[in-house]
Amino acid sequence: MQIFEIFRSLQGETTRAGLPMWFVRLAGCDLACTYCDTAPARDVSAGCAMTVPEVVHAVSAPPIPWVAITGGEPLLQADEVNALIAALADGGRQVMIETSGAYPIDRLDPRAVRIVDVKTPGSGMAGRMWWPNLDLLTLRDELKFVLTGRDDYDWARTVVERHRLADRVAVLFSPASPGLPPRTLAEWILADALPVRLNLQLHKLLGMR
Repeated sequence: MQIFEIFRSLQGETTRAGLPMWFVRLAGCDLACTYCDTAPARDVSAGCAMTVPEVVHAVSAPPIPWVAITGGEPLLQADEVNALIAALADGGRQVMIETSGAYPIDRLDPRAVRIVDVKTPGSGMAGRMWWPNLDLLTLRDELKFVLTGRDDYDWARTVVERHRLADRVAVLFSPASPGLPPRTLAEWILADALPVRLNLQLHKLLGMR
């Protein structure tokens, strides 16, 4: 599998923000979001090729319980990713997958927690969203919207309400950076009493990767 980088950090987002994790960032993404903060990882030839056993060994010490697989787009290497999930889960590790939402998530080993990004109009990639994914989400999964401004917020609020997403899954609203001030997004959420979680990038606030 093509690996861009492997590193340790605190999980900066999701409902598990603050937890120490190993991060396995895969190379290759065929989307071009306006706010992408890992553009070098979009190159499918970036990084280096590693086998699943090599990746498992790389995250073996210290044996942090959680491993996050991100990208790039992990589902472009679905077979290898599933083999990695299986190897980590069989070894007693907990795994989360961060995916763009452009590909069907039912291809993933169900032992992984799936963090699915809904591409908003402001991302420039809304046309790539695989909408049937919303019906595949479970209580273990999470749904993330990265918002560039008020238009994105209103669009995302409509999606959440129309599909009754907050009744089925944790919904995360993230302000694009730079662009939407976090406090402004927080005020909108409060004004609408929207049942979503403000999702900030804790690792960046701490000056960590």
